[in-house]
Amino acid sequence: MTGLGAVFRPQLPPERLRSVARVADECGLEQLWLWEDCFREGGISSAAAALAWTERVRIGVGLLPVPLRNVAVTAMEAAALHRMFPGRAILGVGHGVQDWMGQVGARVESPVTLLREHLVALRALLRGERLTSSGRYVRLDDVALDWPPAEPVPVLAGATGPRTLRLTGEAADGTILTASTTADGVRRARQLIDEGLESSSRIDAGAGDDAPHEVVVFLLAATGVDAAARLRAALVDEGVENVPDLGVAGDAGAVAKAVQRLAEAGADTVILQPTGDEPDPEGFVRFAATEVRPLVP
Repeated sequence: MTGLGAVFRPQLPPERLRSVARVADECGLEQLWLWEDCFREGGISSAAAALAWTERVRIGVGLLPVPLRNVAVTAMEAAALHRMFPGRAILGVGHGVQDWMGQVGARVESPVTLLREHLVALRALLRGERLTSSGRYVRLDDVALDWPPAEPVPVLAGATGPRTLRLTGEAADGTILTASTTADGVRRARQLIDEGLESSSRIDAGAGDDAPHEVVVFLLAATGVDAAARLRAALVDEGVENVPDLGVAGDAGAVAKAVQRLAEAGADTVILQPTGDEPDPEGFVRFAATEVRPLVP
């Protein structure tokens, strides 16, 4: 079965999260995702609150920008969430928006090198290993978590370019693709991820690698009044209005068909991303869970 979820966009104030998360939980949504966008809500703090306010829905953060985070802190926070809320937290890491990284003095010369080093160290720490490393960016001296997760946990990574997509196949347990990814884009991403998976330099081979590599794709979606106009405006704002078959506007049937196209292209989970001006975030979550979910095999 294709996984399905929705996004709580950071254009909404943090105090709105409680209501949206509770609706997601009550109506049976599988996953509610958050973003750590500069300079809005913090990903871990928001995820912890959403997990505490709910009982069942899984909470994803896609993604945590690694230039902002010492890997030991990422590991500590991820481990704490997984121990307090077993099986319900989904954390993804990535390069972050480079302009934002520059604004805070965190931009690095080689984002791919940093992400590789961060992923290797993060996965090792979450496995309970004691780690010493002296990489270009990640340097640890005899570091181990006192409270690693009780069970193995996947680490996902965001990617768009070919080098990073291959890297996620090598070094992550799953890949997060943005809403600017068409079905053909998912197919191309799957090929590059598979190249990484099959690489002779596969990182940490044997460490839980029997699990399939999950691909999570965001899908820009609008429904209700002025759905087509809101979708068009969102695509224009992102500069992708001329990309065919990107995003979907319409009723549950139309959205479900768009989800299925991505699933047939290789997506394991599709997360519906409302427009930034979605007038009813709670209603959007309810729409995803009660109207779209029954139509997605």
